[in-house]
Amino acid sequence: MDKEHVKGGAKKAEGEVKDTVGKMTDNKKMQAEGKMDKAEGEARETAGDVKDAVKK
Repeated sequence: MDKEHVKGGAKKAEGEVKDTVGKMTDNKKMQAEGKMDKAEGEARETAGDVKDAVKK
C-alpha cells in the first residue's frame, strides 16, 4: 500500500462524513462536497492501483 491508497482512503472517509452530515442537516452544499471528496478518494486509490501495476 502506497501513499495514494492511504490518501484516497482518508479522502473517501472524509467525504462519507460530509455526505452523511449534509443529508442529516439538509445541507446540499456539504452533501455535494462530500460526494466530490469521495470521488477524489476513488481517483487517488485508482492512481495507487496503477502505480502498483506499473511496479510489477
